[in-house]
Amino acid sequence: MTNHLFDQLFKQVNPDQRFAETETGTVYQYQDVLDESARMANALVDFGVAPGDRVVAQVQKSIDAVMLYLGCVRAGAIYMPLNTGYTLGEVEYFLDDATPVLFICEPEKQASYLPLTQHRNIKLETLGTHQSSTNSDDNPIATGLLQARDQASTNFSNVERHENDLAAMLYTSGTTGKPKGAMLTHGNLYSNAQILKQHWQFDKNDVLLHALPIFHTHGLFVAINTTIVASSSMLFLSSFQIDKVIDSLPRSTVMMGVPTFYTRMLQDNRLTQSLVSHMRLFVSGSAPLLAETHVEFNQRTGHTILERYGMTETNMNTSNPYDGERRPGTVGFALPGVDLKVNKPETDEELPQGETGMIEVRGPNVFKGYWNLPEKTKEELRPNGFFITGDLGKIDEDGYVHIIGRGKDLIISGGFNVYPKEVELVLDDMDGVLESAVIGIPHDDFGEAVVAILVASNDNAPDAEQVKQVAEHKLAKFKLPKQVHYVDALPRNTMGKVQKNILRDQFS
Repeated sequence: MTNHLFDQLFKQVNPDQRFAETETGTVYQYQDVLDESARMANALVDFGVAPGDRVVAQVQKSIDAVMLYLGCVRAGAIYMPLNTGYTLGEVEYFLDDATPVLFICEPEKQASYLPLTQHRNIKLETLGTHQSSTNSDDNPIATGLLQARDQASTNFSNVERHENDLAAMLYTSGTTGKPKGAMLTHGNLYSNAQILKQHWQFDKNDVLLHALPIFHTHGLFVAINTTIVASSSMLFLSSFQIDKVIDSLPRSTVMMGVPTFYTRMLQDNRLTQSLVSHMRLFVSGSAPLLAETHVEFNQRTGHTILERYGMTETNMNTSNPYDGERRPGTVGFALPGVDLKVNKPETDEELPQGETGMIEVRGPNVFKGYWNLPEKTKEELRPNGFFITGDLGKIDEDGYVHIIGRGKDLIISGGFNVYPKEVELVLDDMDGVLESAVIGIPHDDFGEAVVAILVASNDNAPDAEQVKQVAEHKLAKFKLPKQVHYVDALPRNTMGKVQKNILRDQFS
């Protein structure tokens, strides 16, 4: 009896090898991972989690949260992490759509989430600690799931799961409609980790500087799964904080980041060639890396950032070469086992090199479909296995893939997806606003900045500060407009569709 993802990730692990060191200096060996993930799996089963059940978690980044993910895999559950910035109203939608048996939040949010879960008959537990008046600050009391884990056994028989069984579900969306749950299988996650280990030449001597969040593909699956399958270790930071990153670089060999990480590092005079002399690889993804950043980083450090291309639905699709030219402004070549082509969207005709069209990919990394949306799945997953990414691109004469834009107008700000329609619905509901269009414009730090273009309905239209104050109660911080502009009317084509390309040209 095998659990495909867990057994394959851990099959070559040495229990005495170091897995991670936190910023507080706590060290975890791989034996600790095996023990703690077993305890977590036992606790989940005790809470009523069965194979195939969804477990939703909105928790801060921690090793405990990593153990929760691995515990879900071992218990045969489907792990569903949520962005920690999501508001109560946003979380409510995910609970209704995913219908989990268990929702896990931070202790301080338990009271506010309790009515949501009670109404839906979802068990609510916490992942974290609290201080007691009878306890010193050095000995916080474990709550909820951690308390149950601490009382559980380190013996656990992994639930049998095959490569086509679901391991995780991450929500994504286009510019219209509600977010969609992308169903990722054991085979999707393991195959991608194995390919990245080989392609980026990870081994047991590597130390990954992990400063990414772990509620999306990049920080959770790309970083952690690849680390485990290579028996590597991590310096595990709670977030990107420049002082801690600078301090950690001399002890690291690899860093994965979003473009914002690299622009902020370049703003710090401590980033020198000697500081990163121990590094062998810097990887960037989740948003386009400006060619200027690519060149400046190389000039300052002597390192050439490796840029790659992935999606929630597919994990990683392409990568610049480890050995060979890492070309600025491109995302390299299709990874081994991945087929990539550029099609003419109107006719599904494959285009020759150099012409721009819709990128489609096929491989063991491509997801199983969208949760409870068979028609949407059929629209975007072709019978021959190719997934229509929604990204426009081209393949140049040397075979390098270029991402030209997104047909769905998705905004990626600081590595986080922002779906314009979701923001527009909030803006359109404001007094004094007739209609709105939300666009992304280039930003040196965030890659793209969220910008709101409004049409006023009367003389009492809200100013930029008022818009942000109203929106921040309904939207996560990274979705808030960084700029607000008013126009007399939104530009439209003959079909009445707002021409956001014109707005981007006007306001960028």
